[in-house]
Amino acid sequence: MENNLMVSSTPHVRSKDTISSVMRDVVIALLPAAVMGIVYFGARAAALMVISVVSAVAFEALYQKAAKQKVTVCDFSAVITGLLLAMNLPASAPFWVPIVGAFFAIIIVKQLFGGLGQNFMNPALGARAFLVASYPTYTTGAAFGATGYGVIGALDATTQATPLAQIKEGAITVTQNDLINALIGNIGGCIGETCAIALILGGVYLMIRKVISWKIPVTYILTVFVLTFIFKATGIAPNRVPVYELFTGGLMLGAFFMATDYASSPVTPKGQIIMGIGCGLLTTLIRVFGGYPEGVSYSILLMNLCVPLIDRYTRPTIFGAVKKAKEAKKA
Repeated sequence: MENNLMVSSTPHVRSKDTISSVMRDVVIALLPAAVMGIVYFGARAAALMVISVVSAVAFEALYQKAAKQKVTVCDFSAVITGLLLAMNLPASAPFWVPIVGAFFAIIIVKQLFGGLGQNFMNPALGARAFLVASYPTYTTGAAFGATGYGVIGALDATTQATPLAQIKEGAITVTQNDLINALIGNIGGCIGETCAIALILGGVYLMIRKVISWKIPVTYILTVFVLTFIFKATGIAPNRVPVYELFTGGLMLGAFFMATDYASSPVTPKGQIIMGIGCGLLTTLIRVFGGYPEGVSYSILLMNLCVPLIDRYTRPTIFGAVKKAKEAKKA
């Protein structure tokens, strides 16, 4: 009897994780925040999510069919892009907005750069930036539960600036009740930005499942808190409220679900810490000194562009490389 022995080079990866299982975990982690978005904004939020997800999946399938590639929509990556895109939109957005956003995210940001794993930025964030620049009236206005579709009546028919915009203008005095509302989601913002507890639970789930590392989200959030505290304490930005600002805007959504994107975040442990600090620094600078009250999306996108450089200078030295370099220098 002849035995065949297969010998392959290292590394030998032993893992039960697949793209589908990892992406499915991310979808599960997003569900609490998605449900809370529907609770506060009602059927319109659910409709925007469905339209966005269906559009993302359809565009991916159509592109792969046209390019005669294997259709991979079952790996859930397009589902995540569509869901994240919808959660970055206000509930008042017209139904055509997520369709345009899904096209930009899937076709322009993802597929034209080679598909899953080749995109240099998070597709959903790229689409959000495009929509905000192209259609600011539909993607940034009426963010404070303004649609009147909410299940919880406290937000019905209320139109005003988001909490971060109010802080920037010095038009809000944050109380303990405001902090509680930020934690449970009873505040204004995009569909997926409101309930901080739901987002944190999803992030913790991903860390327990080892889908993401703690390094990027923890350093990101901690950097925002420390810098905001320093700006407030030194009188540079006396209106800032460090703890409250952690739970408002897109910080939790961005830190746990978008800055940690596999394709557009560093692979090295040191690089991930640099990524988190960089995102936190840029987010705080934009919030405090920029004309836009929120800086999460643009901060992550800017750091996405730096990822190749970060990986280059933080990658570990190959075993024996230092010794060979010294020998070559002596020679």
